[in-house]
This record gives sequence, C-alpha cells and structure tokens, in this order.
Amino acid sequence: MENMQYAEELVREFLVFRGFTDTLQALDNELSTDIGKGFHVDKLLDLIFAIYIPRFQVDKLVGLLNFFKHCFSNLSENVLVDTLLKLEGYILRYYIVYAIQSGRKDMVLEFFGIYGNELVQKGHDWTPWFAIPYLKNPSLDPQFRIYFSKEWYEGLRLSVRNFFNEIFNEFFLTKPRIPALLKISSDKNTVNHLKKDIKQLNLKLSQLQALLEEKEALICRLRSSAGNAPSTLGTSVGQANSITSSSGMDEENFILSVSDKEIDVPATPGLGERELNPERAVGEPAKNVSRPRNESSSISDIDIESGKSDVSHMNCDNSYKDDGCQMQGEEEFPEVKVDFQETFLGHTSAISRCRFSASGNNIASASVDGTVRIWTYDSSTSASRNATIYCGAEIMSLDWECKSDRLLLIGTADGGIKAWNVDAKRVVCDLNTSEAFPSILDLKCSPVEPIFVSAAASRRHGSNYIESLGFASLTVWNMKTWRAMSSLPLGEDPPAITSLSFNHNGKILAAAATDGMIHIFDMAAGLQITGWPAHDTAISSILFGPDETSIFSLGSDGKIFEWSLQNQGHILWSRNDARFCDPGTSKHCRHEMALDANGRKLLVTSGSVRAPMYQVRGYTNGLKTLPHSAAITTVDWHPTLPIFLTGSADNSVRVTSIL
Repeated sequence: MENMQYAEELVREFLVFRGFTDTLQALDNELSTDIGKGFHVDKLLDLIFAIYIPRFQVDKLVGLLNFFKHCFSNLSENVLVDTLLKLEGYILRYYIVYAIQSGRKDMVLEFFGIYGNELVQKGHDWTPWFAIPYLKNPSLDPQFRIYFSKEWYEGLRLSVRNFFNEIFNEFFLTKPRIPALLKISSDKNTVNHLKKDIKQLNLKLSQLQALLEEKEALICRLRSSAGNAPSTLGTSVGQANSITSSSGMDEENFILSVSDKEIDVPATPGLGERELNPERAVGEPAKNVSRPRNESSSISDIDIESGKSDVSHMNCDNSYKDDGCQMQGEEEFPEVKVDFQETFLGHTSAISRCRFSASGNNIASASVDGTVRIWTYDSSTSASRNATIYCGAEIMSLDWECKSDRLLLIGTADGGIKAWNVDAKRVVCDLNTSEAFPSILDLKCSPVEPIFVSAAASRRHGSNYIESLGFASLTVWNMKTWRAMSSLPLGEDPPAITSLSFNHNGKILAAAATDGMIHIFDMAAGLQITGWPAHDTAISSILFGPDETSIFSLGSDGKIFEWSLQNQGHILWSRNDARFCDPGTSKHCRHEMALDANGRKLLVTSGSVRAPMYQVRGYTNGLKTLPHSAAITTVDWHPTLPIFLTGSADNSVRVTSIL
C-alpha cells in the first residue's frame, strides 16, 4: 500500500509539472472509484475489445501491444514474448473481422496500407488475409469462417484474460510482474539501508585504520628512539661492561640490560620520512634479544661510529612507499567525511587511468594489462553501455567526448588510438601514430569542436618513467573523418609532453613538458602564443583553473603551483606534495591531479594508500581519502557532483561521495 501511494504521488507530481491538468482530474476521478489496489484485468480487456477495436483506433491498439512487448523483452522473458506475439496476431485478426462485420472494409484497407509490410515480415500466414477485403462473403470462406464465429471470439478474450492474469496477479504467480513505479519506493528504501550500512562500515574501517596508524606510529617512534640515541647506548654498554668485569655478571643479563635501556629512551621529533611496516617493525628487534650466548658481547658488535646497531635497523627504504605504506605527516590531514563509497573490482592488474564521462553517468577505467572497463556506479543508471575492451597494449591515456557520453578515446603504449562507441559497443576507429612516437601519453577532446589532440612521445632508455620518455609530437585529429589535421609546433627535438588541458571554449590548449615548461597554444592559429619554465623537474599534470585565469601544474618532485595567466610567471598558490608524490609509483603512469566542479578541492595521486585533497587558496591544509590497500595511481572528479574517483595499484577503483 505504501508503494502504491508513493507511485501515485510521483504521477501527480509529474502531471502538475507538465501542466496536464485534465489528465490529473481524470486520474483523481479514477482513483476515487478504485475499489482494489491490484491489477484490473477487466479494464485492460475493455480497453482492447470495447474501446480500441470498436472505435477503429488501430494505432493505439498496436502501440499498447508494442508497449507490452517492450516490457517483457527488457525482462528477457522469451516465453512471455512468444505468447504475446501469438496473441497480438489473433487480436489484429479480430480487428479485421470486426471491421468487415461492421461494413468498414475501408478500415481494413487502411490497416493493410499502414502495417502490411510489417505483417508480411512476421510470417507467411498473413498472406491470405490481404485478399479478405475483396471477398463477397469472407464469413463463409473455409479459410476465414472460424474467425467469424462467436466461440473463437470468446476463446480469444479468455486467452488474453488468462495471459495478463498470469503476469500481473499474485494469485497466479509467486513473483508477479510489478510496474516499475511501484518498485521505486522499495528500491529507495533498500538504497537507504545500504547507504546506512556503508556509513557504519566506513566508520568501523576508519576506527580500525586510525588504531592501526596509532600502533604503527608508536612502533616507529620506539625504533627511531633506539636508532637516534647511540651515545646513550654506548654509555649503557660501557657501564654494563664495567659491571660485568667487576661483579662477574653473565652475558645474558648484559644483553637484556641493553634492550631495556633502548626502550626507555624518549621519542625524538624527527621520526624519518615514512612510518614503518608493522610486520618488520615488530619482527626485527627480536634478533638481538635472542643472540646465542656463545657469541661475543663486546662493544665492537655495536657500530657506535655510524650510530647503528643490530637492535635498530630503522631506515625506511623505497619499498615501503611502493607498497603503499602510510607516510609520516598524514595525520595532520583530517579524513574526508564520506556520504557513500562504492568499490569496483573488475580489473586484474594495477589501475592506470579512470575517467568520468561528460555527464558523470558512466566511468571508464584502464589497467596496465591493456584492459578498459566501462561501468556505472549508480544502480538507477542503465548498464546497457557497460563493456570490456581488450587493447593488447598498456593503456596510457583515456578521454571522453565532451559533448556526450557516446565516444571514448583510448591511447596505448604501442602508438594506437582507439575510438570506442559505447552505444554500438565497438571500435569505430583505430588510429596509429608514427613509429617514431609510440607512447600516447595524453589525449584531450575539444569541448566545442569535433577534434582532439594527442600527445605522443618517443622512447629512450631510462631508470624511471620520466627518463624513458624521449621527444614530443602534438597532433590535432578530426573526429568526423578520423584523420590528422595538423601538428602543433614545438621546435626541434622538443621534450615529451606529458599532460594536456583545454580551456572552456577549446580555443586555448595548455601542454606540460618533461623539461618543466608550460606551453600555451592558440588552436585557431595552430601556433604557440606563450610559455614559461614552471618547474625544475618534469611536469606530470596540468589543469586550467575554474575561472580560467590560472593554470595548475604538478611537478614530478611533488610541487604544486597555481600560475596566473594575467600576470605570467606569478604564483597564486602552491603546495609541496613531495611526501605523497613518489617517482617509484610512476612505473606505469604519471602522477596526476583533478579539480572538483567548484575548483576548490584539488585531489592528487599518492604513493601512499591515501590521496591528499588540498583546499585551493584555503586556510586549512586539506583532507585525506579513505585508504586503499596500495598506492593511488589515478584520480578524477565528477563533472557536477561532489563525487571523486580513485584508482589504485591494488586493482580497484573507488567512487566516493563526500558531504
């Protein structure tokens, strides 16, 4: 009953919104005489046999039957569709019979004129019926006589009644078909319950994560204290040796006294750059306590000069950061307040790119194994566009067509650019750049014109991602002909372009290079109009600001700058993201950043399991996301809503809505 009332309120709201006042009055009149709240099969029969057929409203009759076929085809109920197709044929035959009995052969001719070709395609059993308007007495013809009998009409009416009863009435089915409007209320309640459960789970996860971080920090402080107090340790060892020589204390007590002394040393402020992995922090000190008694316990076993000892191997190497270990200093960032969070687990390798579509309804995510998945996080959005695309090469760039969600551009490490049509579910164009520039580092569609720009790079030997990039090539492509239109000038042997960004009208293109330069192009003229050295290192990502009077740049060293376009070279805002921006996590893709729809929150990828979210020109340091289980390799914001994406080296993509 609650679902029925909610559905009626939705219908009323829609009718008022559209101004259908006469329909609203008719609805109220119908509801006032409505005795039951279930499906009334008799009213449907009257609509077919007492209104549409007697009034020769064949277009409405066919429309009603097509509506039911569409409903059942969406449910993949093949048996129901086949049965309805048979009943449709008999109902249309009765329409012809009724028209002839009423002396309206003109309506029969009109019917065949409109639907004749469609009927012939359905089957050869309709062919003889085209002659019925020209027969003098079709009711006496052996081929048509049965259709003019009262028994056949009553049998047809009974069959139609039984069919719709089977579908809609719970008396005949344990799971009757419920109209979609009646499901909205229950679906809404289900979603609300799920959201509450997710909030509770996120709260528990945050509490457990905070507890884990607290324990890790405690362990790290203890190990740091042990390593940063060599002089105290040396004094303790000397005292222990003198006591041993004078009083004959055995070697085991000496080792225990050293261990106790280390633990009592107070923690110092300089804990190092990253927190330690708890397994290693707990496991390593035990080596020294369990030293065999026959080993020497002299001072030479402890490296006083270098400040190291077996008890305190506490240097954090790069492997900790690569494994997504929490970095020291994150605690100053409060955790973002989450409305809901969904996790997509459709990939089998690390995520290299993820992007919202122009409307935000669809998401494209790519992994380093060359797989692209198109999916949606909202259960109310149709999943008809969901697809898996196997590209056969590492995915380096993704971008959606700006005017619609119809086309997705995919750039690969073998010089390929694929255009995927999400409606047709196929590759509509497969382009290839020259062999000299095999890496498609970035793709950007114009927000206005049917063009896109590709940033390709040559390859060379290098120890990391940036150093392996060679020279650059910027090509402008036509999305109607799928041909190269022109190349943007960069000079002789230009450093690789890693990131591209259009302004709102597509007239200006910003490009970031590995030599730290920002290039600005006039797309109408196809020329570079300005540029300036922005970083001492390679630039990983570039974005236009919300009012397009500034440009954001992220260097491979972790420095973030907001540059004024009105006063070139002037920095409006900056942050140092070095502790999150680890070059080691750029093995498969560059670090990147994304601005929210209001241009106030800047989300950045991270070598840690959490991504920082900076408040642009704000007074607070920023926020941190809920943790993945590995480094965060790609980020994006919803085009209009406070919802962001994080892709991780743990093979997952998360959709997070914040409060």
